[in-house]
Amino acid sequence: MESSNNNELFYINGQWVEPKTGTKLDVINPATEAPIASIAMGGPSDVDAAVKAAQDAFDSYSQTSIDYRVGLLNRITELLGERSDSMAATISSEMGAPAGLAKAAQAPTGLAHFATMANILSAYEFEERHGKSLITKEPVGVVGMITPWNWPLNQIACKVAPALAAGCTMVLKPSEIAPLNAILFAEILDEAGVPAGVFNLVNGDGPSVGAHLSAHPGVDMMSFTGSTRAGVEVAKNAAPTVKRVAQELGGKSANIILDDADFAKAIGRDAFGMCTNSGQSCNAATRMFVPLNRMEEASQIAKSSMESVSVGDPTVPGTTIGPVVSETQWNKIQDLIQAGIDEGATLVTGGTGRPEGLESGYFVKPTLFANVTNDMRIATEEVFGPVLVIIGYENDDDAVRLANETVYGLSGYVSGSAERAMSVARRIRSGNVHVNGAGPDFNAPFGGYKQSGNGREWGQHGLEEFLETKAIMGAS
Repeated sequence: MESSNNNELFYINGQWVEPKTGTKLDVINPATEAPIASIAMGGPSDVDAAVKAAQDAFDSYSQTSIDYRVGLLNRITELLGERSDSMAATISSEMGAPAGLAKAAQAPTGLAHFATMANILSAYEFEERHGKSLITKEPVGVVGMITPWNWPLNQIACKVAPALAAGCTMVLKPSEIAPLNAILFAEILDEAGVPAGVFNLVNGDGPSVGAHLSAHPGVDMMSFTGSTRAGVEVAKNAAPTVKRVAQELGGKSANIILDDADFAKAIGRDAFGMCTNSGQSCNAATRMFVPLNRMEEASQIAKSSMESVSVGDPTVPGTTIGPVVSETQWNKIQDLIQAGIDEGATLVTGGTGRPEGLESGYFVKPTLFANVTNDMRIATEEVFGPVLVIIGYENDDDAVRLANETVYGLSGYVSGSAERAMSVARRIRSGNVHVNGAGPDFNAPFGGYKQSGNGREWGQHGLEEFLETKAIMGAS
């Protein structure tokens, strides 16, 4: 891991500055439960300074040329590539992702968002004529950003890249649980030549920094990724100033295995894949729907797949999943696993407690429940751990009904013959649907229905979240 001399400083107006408060917080390695660094925790006055810097920078940065911004995005992409190994090691140590996953996915996703946005920006039309009117797209202004710990650089990059592309200025509050990658990211933006005040970083918690940022009259938009509960608080705090709020929140994504799917392939792939990142993905396919009369068959395939997941030290090659991020998360997951047992679901593999041989660290057993019903907590609540539930359905209509019987709507998954799978995908009420194992697409919009949020990130739709629409009538 690359250590930084800036861990206890904030990046405001192009400078690393001392915080206005003296509060510090240890960053914990979840695999060892030991501190690895200390960060400064900000307060309202630090937010005020960062917002003022962003406001002052907006007038000039918003008027920069497209070519200039494309060049800036390309330079950031280049530097993210050069420091990818350091970024991956930092992310692994602070949130527990295995080194292999951090190198293959956690760090590269950040780079991919910047590279994709540079391509989109270079071809984007900011003006179009409608008769005698000119419709223009302009930057929304100062953006407050609050990001989570589970895919930390990914979530930072998919906000900062389009905001920079749009011509916005910003203040970022990353998760205080995994903040070190954000400090490294700020150093990269500084090296890339991002003008002073365009990007600002203040560390802190929700009540002290997040709430003040959300309510700040100098902030024109809030972009938040995190839990639905916290997203509601951001929206409440933002409401009095009527600022735009874009939210990517929780999920409980349905995965429908149609009766004509290749069960061994689809269930084996998806049960294993759901465990990726220790199940700490908002779009994880945590509810698997299978035909009722094939419940036992499906359960055994999923059991075999999940028992092949290697849980352990993130630094050891071959480890599939490391720990979950914190003691708080570990306790929550244990409570929900126990609830599944108490509510009468069939525990197929896994269960409560740490995996054998792992007495310390926040490690969770990959856990599979079968014969689950939609009234159980494990079917309705976001576990955010390597816990999969299998729910039986009678026919395609029943599968769709059960899949949509949730307050969430972030992602969905369908496997089966192409025509049937597409028909079902169109009926799932979620912002994304993956058909027959299709992976993510950085050019496609990412976001949710219902209590999974509003607005979209990634690709052109992500850029447009940071733009205002103006109509100029009588334009010559």
